[in-house]
Amino acid sequence: MQVIKQYVDQNKDRILNELFDLLRFPSVSADPKYKESVLQTADFVAQKLKDAGADNVEVCQTAGYPIVYGEKIIDPNLPTVLTYGHYDVQPPDPLELWKTPPFEPTVRDGKIYARGACDDKGQFYMHVKAFELMMQTNTLPCNIKFMIEGEEEVGSSNLGIFVKANKERLKADVVLISDTSMISMENPSLETGLRGLSYLEVEVVGPNRDLHSGVYGGAVANPATILAKMIASLHDENNHIAIPGFYDDVIELTNDERKELNAAPYDEEEYKTDLDVQALWGEKGYTTFERTGTRPTLEVNGIWGGYIGEGAKTVLPSKANAKISMRLVPNQSSEVITELFTKHFESIAPPYVKVKVTPHHGGEPVVTPTDSVAYKAAQKAIEESFGKKPIPTRGGGSIPIVALFEDVLGIKTVLMGFGLDSDALHSPNEKYDIFNYYKGIETIPLFHKYFAELSK
Repeated sequence: MQVIKQYVDQNKDRILNELFDLLRFPSVSADPKYKESVLQTADFVAQKLKDAGADNVEVCQTAGYPIVYGEKIIDPNLPTVLTYGHYDVQPPDPLELWKTPPFEPTVRDGKIYARGACDDKGQFYMHVKAFELMMQTNTLPCNIKFMIEGEEEVGSSNLGIFVKANKERLKADVVLISDTSMISMENPSLETGLRGLSYLEVEVVGPNRDLHSGVYGGAVANPATILAKMIASLHDENNHIAIPGFYDDVIELTNDERKELNAAPYDEEEYKTDLDVQALWGEKGYTTFERTGTRPTLEVNGIWGGYIGEGAKTVLPSKANAKISMRLVPNQSSEVITELFTKHFESIAPPYVKVKVTPHHGGEPVVTPTDSVAYKAAQKAIEESFGKKPIPTRGGGSIPIVALFEDVLGIKTVLMGFGLDSDALHSPNEKYDIFNYYKGIETIPLFHKYFAELSK
């Protein structure tokens, strides 16, 4: 541990400035106007892997954005860790809510503010620097492979094709991912599961054009009003999702599992204060930890229709739209849920409008084993680095490729994230603590050390 801390301390300014360089690339995969920047980011990552000591580094082309691959095989008889991350980021909008430019990293109170600071540039780059550390100190104890993609924020549609076509190349004993969070640096944790996802868009269409709201209002159904009513009907009075069959495959936690989950430190007043809300909302009968990690949800991610420009324009809009995501829990299928939603939404549409449901992307929920060698190695690494044994938690987010790795490569994943839920992922003013960044670089070599030792 002393060698690790010494290396980080001696190189801390360079290690931080390299992350700043990475964060300056506006690698937004969802918006074609950023295409050149996304491609430049892939080249930057490839060069940094080479600089760190990786062999066979390649920017692998796909039908979309490329996947950066690199490896260091020191002995085929030793275990192999496949490190996954993504260099693409969410759109920065709304720009006016950022205190500083989203692609000009700024440090305030020991925190890096930039789009992608935590999700996932800051977190995957810890692995690149940890690998460099092990190479420079001659302490790499096992083989390592890197696969850093550029389409995670838009569903990883080409990753599955790449993984299936490169099964031998990607052969490993475990996948290691840092794209999740901890409870806090004082209370380190390890996520043991992730929710799945069904993401889609709905459209409600009324008249064949926008109408004068004075001339036609009261005679023609307003698609924006109808959409709002339809969305409101998707939850009942207990905030239970009101889609027939939605919960049929949900596996309920046992009382012991619920007790263990809720044993994690939690301050509801602090939670509300951080979000500036007076009260919390959610499915009746479940705690915040249960609602955000072990229960399925349905959320409106965006809704629009009619005139939203400056001033007034009295129109009855021709159509209204919304983007909706559903987080899924173990045993639920994204395909089944997408079909159930589509049938239900079409069935509740009144006769004076037409509706269209367009699926975008999805992923399956996963639970990682807590009795595996890899999980135990992560436990030992965190305990040594933080001085505390990590608390097992369930993550509320989705990383669809975890299920893909298990299905295609036949290997499990360890979710060893160093972010915080308060890091404003996908929101304006995303941040990542510099302390967390360095702490990750110090902890990751310990995972490799213990994974190699426990695998013997």
